[in-house]
Amino acid sequence: MITFFCAIALLIVAYFTYGKFIEKIFDPTDARKTPAYANADGVDFVPMNKQKNALIQLLNIAGTGPIFGPIMGALFGPVAFLWIVLGAIFAGAVHDYLTGMISIRNKGAHIPELAGKFLGNVSKHIVNVFALLLLLLVGTVFVTTPASLLALLMDGKVALWILIVVIFIYYFLSTILPIDKIIGRLYPYFGAVLLIGTVGVGVALLVSDYTIPELSLTNMHPDNVPIFPILFFTITCGALSGFHATQSPIISRTVEKESQGRYVFYGMMITEAVIAMIWAAAAMSMLDGQTLSEFIATGTPSAVVNEVSMTLLGAIGGTIAVLGAVVLPITSGDTAFRAARSIIADYLKIDQKKVAKRLMIAVPLFAISAMLTQIDFNILWRYFSWANQATAAIALWIATMYLFIKGKNYIVSLIPALFITYMVFVYILNAKIGFRLDLELSFYIGIVLTIILTIMFFIKAKNNRANQIETDVVVDNVTE
Repeated sequence: MITFFCAIALLIVAYFTYGKFIEKIFDPTDARKTPAYANADGVDFVPMNKQKNALIQLLNIAGTGPIFGPIMGALFGPVAFLWIVLGAIFAGAVHDYLTGMISIRNKGAHIPELAGKFLGNVSKHIVNVFALLLLLLVGTVFVTTPASLLALLMDGKVALWILIVVIFIYYFLSTILPIDKIIGRLYPYFGAVLLIGTVGVGVALLVSDYTIPELSLTNMHPDNVPIFPILFFTITCGALSGFHATQSPIISRTVEKESQGRYVFYGMMITEAVIAMIWAAAAMSMLDGQTLSEFIATGTPSAVVNEVSMTLLGAIGGTIAVLGAVVLPITSGDTAFRAARSIIADYLKIDQKKVAKRLMIAVPLFAISAMLTQIDFNILWRYFSWANQATAAIALWIATMYLFIKGKNYIVSLIPALFITYMVFVYILNAKIGFRLDLELSFYIGIVLTIILTIMFFIKAKNNRANQIETDVVVDNVTE
């Protein structure tokens, strides 16, 4: 239990210390107009207050990640706590803050636009494909996941397909209507359910007879799955996730002042890490590795959520906790489709003020998603974790380029960029969905590839810094 309390304390302290340090490096200023005002359109660019933005950001980035990921990561044992805490503080929160703030400085641009601006046009097209694939997969799976959880909660009294249709309708409306009409109004209620359920699980766990294990570097995975690199692809949301890079620009278009960025972006990533810690601790405490593995294998992490919630909180409290777990995928699914619409609109230069133009993009998106619900996701979803962390790596390289060009301390984003890039290479070289190389050989090749990529990056970075004539890259785009 000491490990758990220390981890929570470190996360909170980090917000006020390392988060402040990152903020000072970026140097926000309220003298600049944010895109919410400079590009106001009443649809995506709408000023909203700090608390509302923070809550929307938290629910956008979370998905089932900070619950399902830590539950599966719990199979490795308490070593998972280290990745959640260190990953969130030095990688995930830095990633989210810099992505959000750089987007603010560039007219609310999404990750493909930022990649094109800072890494080159080839990167823009590659990231565009990555981001859209990621968002379509997330959006579609986050139709079926909450529907399945609700069906489980209702004991099958409502047909699964009816729940899927209802969620699809909600997603469609959230995607095409102005952000303050549905998302801005419903998220405070969704957030309340999530926080009440999560805090309930955490408090009940602490006062129960269950013992939260202390820190150990031993790999306790029942199948002896290697910690490196698999842990970093199992726990993503709650530590570091590229999906967040697709979500932060949504809120960069609604933030009122740059000074609110640390609270909205860095702070909500820390909050997500606290949620991850609670669920990882609950899974480790209440179920041994073998039992946990069997639960996941037979009922997915949803079964673990249901078991933990009902055991700790009883029928009523457990229902609220499960509803909190339902809220997470719903509030990431709707903004996944919204982000996809915005990315396509930006890429094709389609103005989104008129409903007809929003429908022109949204209808095909949902048609594709509806078709995807009819096929087996097992093959496609195997690539999700890799694509997710590859996107995180790209976002951190964008942040590093921005800081390098601006003459600021770029080490804060370079180190996590190097780490996750190396893990991405090792994973795809070794994995069955990749090149199936020996793990030890993958580690060596991964180092070589990471070094080559880093050299190429700094050659381009020095050219970008030298070529001051490319003012749209070097100077922040701000409309006074």
